[in-house]
This record gives sequence, C-alpha cells and structure tokens, in this order.
Amino acid sequence: MQLWSIVVLLAVFAGASLLSVNMGLLGLAAAFVVGSLQAGWPVKDVLAGFPADLFVTLVGITYLFAIASRNGTIDRMVDAAAWAVGGRAWAMPWLMFAVSALVTAVGALSPAAVAIIAPIALRFATQFGLSPLMMGLMVIHGAQGGGFSPLSVYGGITNQVVTRAGLASDPTTLFVSSLAFNAAIALVVYLVFGALGPRSPQSPADTALPHETAASTDGAPDELAATARRRRREQAFTMAGLATLAIASLVFDLNVGFVAVLIALALAAVAPGSQNGAEDRVSWSTVLLVCGIITYIDVMQKLGTIDWLGGEVALFANPLLAALALCYVAGIVSAFASSTALLGILVPLAVPFMAQGAVGAVGMVSAIAVATTIVDTSPFSTNGALVVANAPPERRPALLRQLLRYSAALVAAGPLLAWLVFVVRP
Repeated sequence: MQLWSIVVLLAVFAGASLLSVNMGLLGLAAAFVVGSLQAGWPVKDVLAGFPADLFVTLVGITYLFAIASRNGTIDRMVDAAAWAVGGRAWAMPWLMFAVSALVTAVGALSPAAVAIIAPIALRFATQFGLSPLMMGLMVIHGAQGGGFSPLSVYGGITNQVVTRAGLASDPTTLFVSSLAFNAAIALVVYLVFGALGPRSPQSPADTALPHETAASTDGAPDELAATARRRRREQAFTMAGLATLAIASLVFDLNVGFVAVLIALALAAVAPGSQNGAEDRVSWSTVLLVCGIITYIDVMQKLGTIDWLGGEVALFANPLLAALALCYVAGIVSAFASSTALLGILVPLAVPFMAQGAVGAVGMVSAIAVATTIVDTSPFSTNGALVVANAPPERRPALLRQLLRYSAALVAAGPLLAWLVFVVRP
C-alpha cells in the first residue's frame, strides 16, 4: 500500500501536466481513491487531512492585503522601506531577508513571518522592476534562516528530540548553520536573478488599479481633498490593523489567518469601499492546488509511507549513505508536507547511527534540519503558497512555474549540499 501511494502521487503530477487540470483537484481525487476506496477509511478520516488552517491563512492574508493594496497602504509601506535603505532598490532584498530572519529567530513561525513580509516585498518588486521570484525567495530563506534559533519552534523541537535521545545537542551551532546555509543560497538567488540594480522604477501611480488612478485625478478640488482625507483615514486604520496582526501572530501566537479575517472585516466595516473586489484578488486556484496536494500527502502519512521510507533508509549498511538518503527523504517529502512534523520523524530515525558515532550528531541534525526546511519555497508549502498568492494576479501563473522549477532544483541539490557541508566535511 505504501509503494502504491507513491505511484499514485507520481500519477497526480503526470496527470496535471498532461491534462492541464488543477493538481489540487487530482490530489483530492487521489486522497479519496487511496484513502477511502482502497484503504477503507471513512470519508471524514480522509477529509481530516484537509489543511483547514492553511486554507484560512491563505484566504485571510491575501484578502487583507488586497484591501491594503487597494487603499494605498502597501504603497506607503513600500515608500517607507525604500527610505530605510536610502532609495537603493538593490538593498531591499537583503532588508527583507534580515527582517524575516529576525522575526523567526525571536520565536515566530516562518509562515507568520512570510505572511506579513511577503506582500510588502512583492509590492516593492513590482514598483521598482525587481524580480518577484527573487523577492519572495529572499523572504522565505530569511525566515528559514532564523527558524532554528534556540527561541524558535523548529529549534525547540529539534533540540528536544536530540536531548531525549541522550545525545549532546548544540543549539547555537544548529542556528548558525541554518542561518549561514540560507544566507549562502540567498546570495546565489540575489545574483542569479539580477538584483544588482533595479530595471525601470515605477511610480505608485503606474502600479495602481485603474479605478484608483481615476479616483485621484477626476472631480472638483473639494472632492479631491475629501477623497484624499478619506484615503488617509483608511490607510491609518489599515496600518493599525496590520500592526495588530503582527502583534497577535508574532507575540501572542494567535492564528494569523483568523486574525487577518477579523481585521479585514473590521476594515470593511470602517471603510466599505476599500474591500470592493478584494475577494477577486484571492488566488483561489493556488488555494485549491495546495490544499488538495496536502490532503493526499496526509493520506500517505497515515498509511505509514513516510515511516516506511525512513525505515528503509535506516537499513543502509553505510552510515554516510544512510545520512544522505535521510536528507533526500527530508527534502522531497517536506516540499509537500509539514516541515515541523518531519523533523519529529526523521531526527529519531538518525539517532541509532548517531549514537554509534558513525556520523557526528550535531552535523547530522544540522543536515536534516536544513534539508527539511530549505525546500519550503515549494508552492505546495505554506511559505511558497503565500508568495504566489500575494503576487499580482497577472504574474501568478509565471511565478508558480518559476517556484516549481526552483524548488525542484533545490530538492535535487539542497540535501546533497547539506550532507556535504554538515556530515562529510567535519
């Protein structure tokens, strides 16, 4: 059954490519066929794997930031960010990287950090002619780079697993290793995608929606003044809402999606006009894609496919090859599933040969941690999905394809690099 579930997953990818059907629909169908018709589970058990929290996060965040974009708040934030780097557009990607790393390093979950920072980064990319792919990747890699600090969720889980196994843990080395590895990847991304200078800066008027531009140029002077005052009031409310979102999610650890929905509803009540058409800017196809695939991956986890793969890897006679195989299992599966859950599964599988001294415990843990999280750029992960969902509607299909190609390359090379750097080199 475990092998069959892998075959079905490959068929889902092939079907989506050949039939041009949303992969999420195929994922939902596969979850029903494998989970209900073949495994005999009740449909409610199959649907239990539907990522309702991710659904709410994607819809809530994109809806809220659509409102913020329509009333000009995002443009104001972009202007402030540009001022912070002295108008140097080339420096903005690194500012986004640093802010994302700082936010996760002090304890925030990476999806919460990406949800708040990615919309600003992508808007800046649009206005200043930078690559949206590059800006999104800088945010994600920054969030993952800071994600293994001793204060973070990832770092806490990993260090606890190692400590419970009776092995020596090194939280500082784990944190520095993840940060340095992601910073190196970010540098490659920065250079490859041509961030050494902006192409053709655009003014906010150039990127405004047609109705927004018209509203600012048509009408009598008194009407224009009243419109400007109303717009400033809406922006002030929106800024307060975004600040509330950041505090609620990063400080009080409240669900970022539900908080975003509440704030969006509050803004709609205060300024009804600002939310008109905002729901049209929610990337429903992306939501379906991600939620459908994750539902099927949950079926695979319940079938024991992930444990089976890890167990087969652990049987390798050569500890170094076993370590490499575990890194690849981490990278491949994490591109579609929860990185947090995988850390709790794969680190214990490596404990036996770490305890034997066949490979260094700190290096092995660092390799698994990095291989598991650097692939969160995948559009099937929360972080990647947030980047796609917050891109301009006309850029989403191209950005989705670019993220798929980038993530595939990272899945192919990332685990190998992590293994070489952290396991072989020491």
